[in-house]
Amino acid sequence: MYPNPIIWADYPDLDVIRVEDTYYMVSTTMHMMPGCVILRSYDLIHWEVATYVYDTLDDTPAQRLVDGQHIYSKGMWAASLRYHQGMFYVIFVANDTRKTYLYTSPTISGVWKKQVVEGFYHDCSLFFDDDERAYLVYGNTEIYLTELSSDLSGPKPGGVHRLIVKDEQSHHLGYEGAHFYKINGKYVVFLIHITKATGRRTQACYTADSLEDVFTGGEVFNDDMDYFNSGVAQGGIVDTPNGDWYAMLFQDHGAVGRIPVLVPLHFDQGIPVFASKAPKQIHIPSTRPEHRYNPLVGSDSFNYAAEEDGRIRLRDFWQWNHTPNHELWSVTEKRGVYRVRTGQISPNLTFAVNTLTQRSMGPACEAIVMLDGSRLNDGDYAGLCFLIGSYGMIALTKQDSKFYLVMHARNSEDSTIFGNLIDQEPATEHERIPVSDPVVKLKAFGNFENNLDECSFAYFDGVEWRDIGIIHKMVYKLDHFMGCRTGLFAYSTQMVGGTADFSNFEYRVINPDEKQ
Repeated sequence: MYPNPIIWADYPDLDVIRVEDTYYMVSTTMHMMPGCVILRSYDLIHWEVATYVYDTLDDTPAQRLVDGQHIYSKGMWAASLRYHQGMFYVIFVANDTRKTYLYTSPTISGVWKKQVVEGFYHDCSLFFDDDERAYLVYGNTEIYLTELSSDLSGPKPGGVHRLIVKDEQSHHLGYEGAHFYKINGKYVVFLIHITKATGRRTQACYTADSLEDVFTGGEVFNDDMDYFNSGVAQGGIVDTPNGDWYAMLFQDHGAVGRIPVLVPLHFDQGIPVFASKAPKQIHIPSTRPEHRYNPLVGSDSFNYAAEEDGRIRLRDFWQWNHTPNHELWSVTEKRGVYRVRTGQISPNLTFAVNTLTQRSMGPACEAIVMLDGSRLNDGDYAGLCFLIGSYGMIALTKQDSKFYLVMHARNSEDSTIFGNLIDQEPATEHERIPVSDPVVKLKAFGNFENNLDECSFAYFDGVEWRDIGIIHKMVYKLDHFMGCRTGLFAYSTQMVGGTADFSNFEYRVINPDEKQ
């Protein structure tokens, strides 16, 4: 048996399919690049990265953090993943460009062909009917069914377009997160909402015998797994080769993000019936029991070589915060070193270009890195962070030609999801220590058990680890709308061109009491 939730890391807005013996799952990546991650599994419990659908999206100034612009909490949301007639389809909207994107590929690894679909379809679900007609189901509060043209470029002239479900209940969040299927001859749409009565996300389902019929249904799953009234809901369903059905949903877990939960279900006279509660332990037979999975997070020695096409591809657990500037980083100029140069003035960590991140993972995680900051300029900061609106960081900085270690944190005035911490303001400096050697060993520790959501930082003095600054409370907010990331960064506040060299990156997922 394995613990459920199955991954203690930020993988929200899940859609899942099975192609023969292999499961694929897509998740929202918003402002991270490469984007639109697709994971692969053979048992629905253990996962690894199969591919990213795109390296960059539209390369807009906001996606590149230019001139104070950004796409935090925007970018790609809630993709729909389908496999039809030998082709993979991924469709999603980007909330910064207000466009709907469709990517197709005959293989999961790509190359993925990109096209823009006319219109904007919030939380859309792509559906191919038995007669090869294609549809999108989408919306918020009011859920629509719209037929697409045969080339999927936009709505079909004169095609089906109708309201199929409307949320009539008093709610904080109306129906959205559509997932649409035809199963055993019935048309089935899964939705989520947050009613004022429950105060948490719950799962609903509506069915019809034809696309012209009235869709009827209601709530089918309401459970928080005894975790802070945090409802388990929103995601796709999939069957195993043995005919068992599971829903892949998510649950809010504070600053670490929204994490995947498996829920068994079955069909009774064509109507999906969920388990009354999500199991806290789960086992599903693997279709390839000998398979060994690549880690979703991990350490990196930064020993890379160019591939046949001349490109350098970092390990697939890394993502950049926003679109990177490839002229400003290298892992080949010096073997075993991730080198990053600054190319613009940034007021704080939020606007640092080329911040290299991994998902933070619970119950606790620890990252350690060596940093050579000997080529930093005055006003530069380079170091290790937990990236979120209410971020915390340890950095080597240079002021008046002298080096210091500092701990900075951006405080949130409240613990709600509301409020915006993305601005030009610097974080609060909680401690500053002069150092004679610009080569330093840094550590970041994050504790996410029971929504504690605390981070702390330390440096190695040659004999032992010494804490710096405060234990900082991180708060998940809609300003980033993403779980916090563990990241390596460098940015300039006075003059561009400074360089930071990172090496020997170590990442551990641990229990909180294992902190070194």
